[in-house]
Amino acid sequence: MSGKIDWEPIRALVQRVLEQGAPLELTDDVRALLRRSAREVALPAKDTEKALRSIRSAMPLLRKIKRRIWGGSWRLMEAENRASRLQDAGDLKGARAQIEKVLAVETVPLYRKHATNALARIDRLDKVAASGQVDPKLPEHSQLFVLLHRVHQGKPLKLTRRMRAFLRHAAAEVAISEDETKEALKNPKSAEALLQKIAERRRKGRRRLERALWQMMNLRDAGDLEGARQQLRDLLAVEVVPVYRQAAEENLAGLDEPPPA
Repeated sequence: MSGKIDWEPIRALVQRVLEQGAPLELTDDVRALLRRSAREVALPAKDTEKALRSIRSAMPLLRKIKRRIWGGSWRLMEAENRASRLQDAGDLKGARAQIEKVLAVETVPLYRKHATNALARIDRLDKVAASGQVDPKLPEHSQLFVLLHRVHQGKPLKLTRRMRAFLRHAAAEVAISEDETKEALKNPKSAEALLQKIAERRRKGRRRLERALWQMMNLRDAGDLEGARQQLRDLLAVEVVPVYRQAAEENLAGLDEPPPA
């Protein structure tokens, strides 16, 4: 499969026909859309052409395309979330198993590609866990917890030039001052304490944001916009990590936007 996949048109068709109850019209454009979407979710071309002979047979085709897009997306997202939590706990074997379960059942090429890439990242994290050396091609966040797990296992932090640069950047990302970081990097023990502090700010900030957003959405959906805003204000009163503050500020601003017409 080549070219960029754009599922917005098929999502719009699903919404219009399957959710809003509009009739399916098999125009040339709709046939082309169904044909392309079926190919992108790995449905056999022969079955697709047969389904496109009538509206009655095209409706199940549309439902099947929807199931593969929506179901595969949800399955991959859930697996990646579980794998991420396991990675943070130092369980790379468990993280790998979560992604392998997706590959065992997934048929949509795009989702298989994402899952395969996730496995490749876990392989690289395995090397970080074994060597204690940071990988410039991996996200900073995932390596923090792998390195911290090594420290908890009694393996010393290797203060190479690359590791120092990694920790300086990671510390800045969670709003730890340059002076504090410079002092911590004077010896491996204080550097390990710095690593612990960075990881804790990441972990606690992420959990705090997830909890605040969940409560915010529940209050918003219940019509309590002021209560929803307060959840984010409370978070901003204590959060120091810039990326989590930005997410809270953007969601707070979104609550003040007028609803779509």
